[in-house]
Order: sequence, then C-alpha cells, then structure tokens
Amino acid sequence: MKVLVTGATGFLGSRTVEKLLAQNFSVMATGRNKIKLAKLKDLGADTVQGSLEDLDFTEKISEKIDIIVHSAALSSPWGRYHDFYQANIEATKNLLLASKKNQVRRFVHVSTPSIYFDYQDRFAITEDFLPEKFVNHYAATKYEAEKLVSQAAKEGLETISLRPRAIVGAGDTTIMPRLLKANQEGKLKIIGDGKNIVDVTSVANVVDAIILGINAPNEALGHNYNITNGEPVKLWELIEETLAKMNLSLNKKKVPFFVAYNLAKGLEAIAKLRADYQEPVLTCYGVGILAKSMTMNIDKAKDLLGYQPLQSNYQAVDEFVEWWKNKKD
Repeated sequence: MKVLVTGATGFLGSRTVEKLLAQNFSVMATGRNKIKLAKLKDLGADTVQGSLEDLDFTEKISEKIDIIVHSAALSSPWGRYHDFYQANIEATKNLLLASKKNQVRRFVHVSTPSIYFDYQDRFAITEDFLPEKFVNHYAATKYEAEKLVSQAAKEGLETISLRPRAIVGAGDTTIMPRLLKANQEGKLKIIGDGKNIVDVTSVANVVDAIILGINAPNEALGHNYNITNGEPVKLWELIEETLAKMNLSLNKKKVPFFVAYNLAKGLEAIAKLRADYQEPVLTCYGVGILAKSMTMNIDKAKDLLGYQPLQSNYQAVDEFVEWWKNKKD
C-alpha cells in the first residue's frame, strides 16, 4: 500500500511518516517546509512540496495512492476566517475530490476536539456532543471539513476521522513550546483555581491510532473517534512537573478566570483593528484552555478501532523534555 501523508513536515505528520516507513509502508509526504521534507526523503519517503489549496496539485500527488492520511491544517487560536477556510475546508475538499478521481481507497482525517470547547467544564465528552457555538474559526472550519469527509463516506470512500486531544511528545512545536516561552517571559500564571482536569495525548499514541485507522475493519469506517491517553490529569500539576524536569519553576500566582478572560477579550478587540491582524499575547481561547476542565470518552475508539493508549502522560512529557534539551535550533 502507498500512503500519502499531508502536513508531513508538522509535528504529528512527521512522526506518522517515520512510523509508516518503519512498518515498511511506501510513503508520499507533502508539506511546506523544504528542510523537513529533505529529512523525510533521507528516511525513505517520496516527497513533494506544494499547496493543498490547488486542486491540480492534490490530483497529481494522489495518483497511485491507496490511502491518504490528512494531518495538514491551520491550527491556531487566532487568524482570519479566509485563511482557515482555505487551509482546513478547501484543502480537504480538494483531497476528497482527488481521492474520487484517482480511486483512493481510504481517507484517514485528523480532526480536533476543539469543536467541543465552549468555556464550560466538560467531562467524558462523547463524539456526538456539539456546543451551541464554535469557539473560533479553527474549530468551525475543522468541523466543516469533518462534514465533507462524512459526505464522502456516504459516496463510497472509506473514511475515519480522529480527534486527538492536546498532543505531546518529541517534536512538539506548539503546546509545550508556547508554555515554555510564556514561562520564560514571566507571563505564565495559573488561571482559575488550578484544579482543572484535562486529557492530553502522547504523539506516539496518536500515530498508533492513525495506523489503526489505516487498517481498520469495515465496521469501524465512517466514524469520528476521540483519541486521548485515557488518563485525565490536573493540568497545572502536569505543567509544574514538566517545568521541574527542565529545572524551571512555575509562578504559583493565580489569576481569576473572569479577569484573564476579559483582558484577553480586550486584547483581541485591539488586535482586530491592526492591519496585520497579529495574534494578541493572550486570547480568550487560550485562557479557556488553561482554566477549564475537558476530558473525553475514548470507548468508541477502543471498541471499534482496537485503540489502546500505550504511552502515558508522563512518558510523553519525558520524551518531549529529552528532545527539547537535545534539539538543535
């Protein structure tokens, strides 16, 4: 089988390519970072750079492809709707059209549990939950992309959508680095009471879920799946222990949620007036993620995909810390 991996130069995408190559899959990797693509080529992947917003490009790269793993996305708490639409909806639409034209057999779509978030404490969320309103453009456009994938399933394409929560591990360029930067700048403070409980997911476990999606039986197809480590943890305890492993300390000062949220709201209002629409130092979504509890039920993934999280939260943190200490800028 030949697998096309989109977003292959990103955190999850690159780890997916590495695991697929280790399991002797033939891999076509596409992404925007030339240097990272070159490294994947050295590992044995075929590589190509281009834009998924270009239908001709998606048709070309999906020729003679059996399975597409679509992990490319614009994942950010801030930005213009047009950019999210192009990256998350238009790209997915093009890949699905290309899949139909080139008779791709299966489409494994990496979605997001951000679609669930609504600034409320939520526990054991199942896949059928939806808030009254999506919290940002990222969540809204990823849900629309999911709907496109579901429609393609009705038209005969084998599909699976995964919703991995807070991915952590070696290669993380988002969650832990953002926290480390905020801590270094003295901006990281506990928002709320510091007792909020969350799910996180080892990148190794997400890659395992993707491979399970590639090999899933017919009865597992056409579904959305929550993916986590299955071991909810107090977020601020995890952050504090992660910092301690790096010989850093957490500022224990607490900021009430409503204070931080209103500050972020004001900063966002100012940012929207800027010509460059630059992300403010604090967003409402970021405040909510750091202050509110959010855990997810993964029974469906266990039952239908055979998913079993093998790497624990703290093993994932250790993996990240070791990588961060030894990485070259």
